[in-house]
Amino acid sequence: MNYHFSAYLYRLQYIQRWSLMRSTAPENVAEHSFHVALLTHMLCSIGNIHYGRSLNAERAATMALFHDASEVFTGDIATPVKYNNPRLLTSFREMERIAAERLTGMIPPELQGIYTQLMQPEDSSPDSEDVLLHSYVKAADRLDAYLKCVWEVAAGNREFAAAKEQTGAKLRGLGLQEVDYFLTHMAPSFEMSLDELSAGN
Repeated sequence: MNYHFSAYLYRLQYIQRWSLMRSTAPENVAEHSFHVALLTHMLCSIGNIHYGRSLNAERAATMALFHDASEVFTGDIATPVKYNNPRLLTSFREMERIAAERLTGMIPPELQGIYTQLMQPEDSSPDSEDVLLHSYVKAADRLDAYLKCVWEVAAGNREFAAAKEQTGAKLRGLGLQEVDYFLTHMAPSFEMSLDELSAGN
């Protein structure tokens, strides 16, 4: 029997993000998932080193790789549409859950438990480490959206100016020390050109 899980995940590269906005650099879900995994690992590592936490950065980064896997069936739903009203959001959440279940059904049975936990950590028991790590994945997801906006605005694309301000405010509203550290010490580099980055080394 053939299992199509991995073949479908490879197709995330064809799902475009920011579909309602004019971008200078198109972005697909596969790229975004990689970026979120990088940021999740970084946030957890910052927490462990600077704030005395004991976060499993490797587990969190792996969860991040799969956080949007269901979009291979649903597509990337634009934020203004998804969060337009609570009823719509509830419907989209259910659609995402059904898509995730369909996708995990394409994994060999003996592996399904592993990937179900990675793709649906919100179903874990409330005291599970995955629930905590999932909050870092969500923060990294929002952080990646902010950095995309920063990059676009730095390239002269005013289309992303309002989104940058709104996303930045939501990030700061998380009250997560690791995010604040990143915004202070790492995010400013995203506004620099390659020559400016190189000049610093």
